[in-house]
Amino acid sequence: MALVNPHGGGSLRPLLLEGQALKAELARAQSLPKVKVSSREAGDIIMLGIGGFTPLEGFMTHTDWQGVCDGMKMANGLFWPIPITLSTDTATAAGFHTGGDIALVNPDDDSILATMKVTEKYSINKAHECATVYKTTDIEHPGVKMVMEQGEVNLAGPIKVLSQGDFPQKYGELFMSPKETRAKFEAMGWSKVAAFQTRNPMHRSHEYLAKIAIETCDGVLIHSLLGNLKPGDIPADVRSEAISTLAEHYFVKNTVLQAGYPLDMRYAGPREALLHALFRQNYGCSHLIVGRDH
Repeated sequence: MALVNPHGGGSLRPLLLEGQALKAELARAQSLPKVKVSSREAGDIIMLGIGGFTPLEGFMTHTDWQGVCDGMKMANGLFWPIPITLSTDTATAAGFHTGGDIALVNPDDDSILATMKVTEKYSINKAHECATVYKTTDIEHPGVKMVMEQGEVNLAGPIKVLSQGDFPQKYGELFMSPKETRAKFEAMGWSKVAAFQTRNPMHRSHEYLAKIAIETCDGVLIHSLLGNLKPGDIPADVRSEAISTLAEHYFVKNTVLQAGYPLDMRYAGPREALLHALFRQNYGCSHLIVGRDH
């Protein structure tokens, strides 16, 4: 049996350029107007780059945003539970015109992550997004805080991704693209794969759920969030080391694979669980084990 198809039914659509195309676009990007993105947006850009957000081609339009908030569907009918948007302040947005290109800059080191053709500039009702996605407008909620602090103007358009940030260097083999996890699954003869979502070390209940999944699936992808978390959450390097020890000593060999992905946690409850199920499909997983991470 073959692995499950990527979301949307087609092929993986990684937007990361390579080779000469990457070199040429990096050179062109130096002269473009620049927007420094947030940490959340940087993670989204990298997910678009590696194909984790297949079949998206960039950041959502106002019609897409409205459809996702109100009915979890984009304008073309594609299921999507959380808006994938890019914002900036009013003054910066005023300097861009629709149809023009901009460069998107990493908030950590000012390197260029992507270029983008701006097809639309629009404002949103942030409280409406929070009420529909997070079921609250309480500013103390970390997801609501992210939305309310973003810029006043959203920019829509397709992107070309030029970098994966520092994730490959920082996490090495733990950081895998959907293409890489799919190749691993195929090499191990897996076609029915359960993903276990975690932003914490696994405890006994998690271990039990994963072992039950192995009874009905070929294997489990222990898929750990590598992006930013709220204060007090356990860092990714500590978490991955704990999971590696558990996998080595408490699971049958070749029944689990640990990998990481570059998103910031949104803390969006059921909608985030649905987003995680969606992009795990792109990573080659047919099932999702959901705990209380969301």
